[in-house]
Amino acid sequence: MTIGNIAPKKERKSRKSKSIVDEKAPLLPKRQDDDGAEFDEFNGASFTGAVFNLSTTIVGAGIMALPATMKVLGLGLGIVMIIFMAFLTEASIELILRFSRAGKSSSYGGLMGDAFGKYGKIMLQICVMINNIGVLIVYMIIIGDVLSGTSSSGVHHAGVLEGWFGDQWWNGRAVVLSVTTLCIFAPLACFKRIDSLKFTSALSVGLAVVFLVITVGIAIIKLISGGVMMPRLIPDVTDLTSLLNLFTVVPVLVTAYICHYNVHSIDNELEDSTQIKGVVRTSLALCSSVYIMTSFFGFLLFGDATLDDVLANYDTNLGIPYSSLLNDAVRVSYAAHLMLVFPIVFYPLRLNLDGLLFPTSRPLVLDNLRFALVSIGLIAVIFLGANFIPSIWDAFQFTGATAAVCLGFIFPAAITLKDRHNIATKKDKILAAFMIVLAVFSNLVAIYSDAYALIKRNTSPRE
Repeated sequence: MTIGNIAPKKERKSRKSKSIVDEKAPLLPKRQDDDGAEFDEFNGASFTGAVFNLSTTIVGAGIMALPATMKVLGLGLGIVMIIFMAFLTEASIELILRFSRAGKSSSYGGLMGDAFGKYGKIMLQICVMINNIGVLIVYMIIIGDVLSGTSSSGVHHAGVLEGWFGDQWWNGRAVVLSVTTLCIFAPLACFKRIDSLKFTSALSVGLAVVFLVITVGIAIIKLISGGVMMPRLIPDVTDLTSLLNLFTVVPVLVTAYICHYNVHSIDNELEDSTQIKGVVRTSLALCSSVYIMTSFFGFLLFGDATLDDVLANYDTNLGIPYSSLLNDAVRVSYAAHLMLVFPIVFYPLRLNLDGLLFPTSRPLVLDNLRFALVSIGLIAVIFLGANFIPSIWDAFQFTGATAAVCLGFIFPAAITLKDRHNIATKKDKILAAFMIVLAVFSNLVAIYSDAYALIKRNTSPRE
């Protein structure tokens, strides 16, 4: 995080200073006499660095569930929805930034507080907590699926460790996640400055690229050899239930693009704040391309056998040379990617929880005991959730239909309709109303469809 003293004559300086006082951000302590020299050396983040940080925020576990959305929507409609959601996300972020400029707010929480007062800020903090806890639970579930295997679909898919060493007590899900939490997540979560994670973040992006390149390569080889069939381009709708089931992908798509809670931090660090729109558009274009390629080639490879977590599909013979080696490389590379992204998502989660529980206390970075207790408590909740939630689809459905849709669309639209500074155009208000109607309707239908499917699944054995 950066601090003022970068351009004293600019208005952005006063906006940042205000955020330090109002938001009590732990990484921006008021007492900086000892660290002043270090911050004075920072002249602002570059465009490329900002794109990298925002892209890292966007691309996470959501990419693993996108091939499963193709199974529901069909390849054609699925790709259209990925592109549409990218444009809608760009529009919502643009509204957030414009109203932040008008209200001189340098954080999402500050913007909600400016529009709706103390309770608006609290609602934002709660939604960030729900969303990020859900996302981190998904990370742990995927890591458990990859290393220990999964039976969430009713068929057991062996994990990497099980494939290498057989079924042992020490490669069970609970043991593997315990070791991963204690040896990887906990140490990385101990860093008090997000800048300390820049090298692990860079490595995580490289691992995600390795996953994508191998997946595309496998699909192309099988396509050339005639080893794959043409996937469905449109959804298979036969009755009302299958029609309603189409809406269950909306929370997954929403979650895949949620980055709104980190946009202000990246904007504040930019050397030239006018570049933020370009940063957002470049990041969304990059991530959309990655999402489309992963969805297309993942669904092309596995078709209707695609699992909620596509990584779990990589435990069978792919019908090409070195199939087993490539399977393990795909799964291990992305599991390692998620391990390294974990602390990036954990950072704003801890920040918002501390701000919610201890709004008047001194900065968290200065209180080691509070820092440790908050971190341990959050990691424990995430660990328990990963062990008791059966699949990433269930976690995405919950977070996507509640907190994520609020962060991504409902809150920006509500701020626009509130229009406290009288800067919203008629077009803005129409777009805001559309966002709210689309978000509320699609997610209510998704929740109803999921609840109906769950009830039907639980009652069918007794009929």
